[in-house]
Amino acid sequence: MTDASRRILFVHAHPDDESIGTGATMAHYAATPDTHVTLVTCTLGEEGEIHVPALARLEAAQADQLGGYRVAELQRACAALGVSDHRFLGGAGRYRDSGMMGTPANEKARAFWRADLDEASAHLAEVILEIRPQVVVSYDPNGFYGHPDHIQAHRVAVRGMELAAGKGHAVAKFYWTTVAKRELAAAFEIFKNSTENPFGDAESPDDLPFGTPDAEITARIEVGSYVMHKHAALKAHATQIPGDDWMFTLAARLGEDGTMGEYYILADGERGPGEGWETDLFAGI
Repeated sequence: MTDASRRILFVHAHPDDESIGTGATMAHYAATPDTHVTLVTCTLGEEGEIHVPALARLEAAQADQLGGYRVAELQRACAALGVSDHRFLGGAGRYRDSGMMGTPANEKARAFWRADLDEASAHLAEVILEIRPQVVVSYDPNGFYGHPDHIQAHRVAVRGMELAAGKGHAVAKFYWTTVAKRELAAAFEIFKNSTENPFGDAESPDDLPFGTPDAEITARIEVGSYVMHKHAALKAHATQIPGDDWMFTLAARLGEDGTMGEYYILADGERGPGEGWETDLFAGI
């Protein structure tokens, strides 16, 4: 177990999820004295698209080597965020990226979506019992936007905490990642006259399958001080996130002026004292 008095565990589905959804939060806590950050990634992301033409043949339908390449991308992203404690659930390669619901990838024997829940959760419980985090962060029951691996990561996080509690360590607070509808509205304004539309046919935040009103949000970690860490981590995932991706535009426009945050819903545990959103996921502990 780490000697740090504050310990936080992030459970993500694929390499790059940690940087997209929680990169600034991880960088913030990694830079905070006496705080230990652990990241558990559940798959290698073998089914991801490839945005580097020279690496196109690594895709699942050809060499099927993308997962191994993404291990190195994740290592670089963690270095950019200052996170030194990273593990793959059950060891690298135990569970495979399941792809989207209804695709052939979902049928593969090692698909994370098909993993035995208690077996997968026992691997996470081992990490929890070793690290003994007070705070765990993962997804909501719909996996934020419905991806099967995200849904399974949520289930594994919940069951893993239950198993760990039965063996002597109860997590104090469990958060779901989310995004504020107010921030989505700002993003729609930024891209409304742009040829680059990251939201497809959606005309407003209400048309998207994600986004949370202010009243349902519990915590916000400001991106501002760590926007460059988040940028560097996103760039490390070059096969998945092109250098001109809309996320860099959004982070630059909303992050540096303090508008952009990473948002959380407290799913279990005691909310910290005070009015408004928590600004520390350890609040009240």
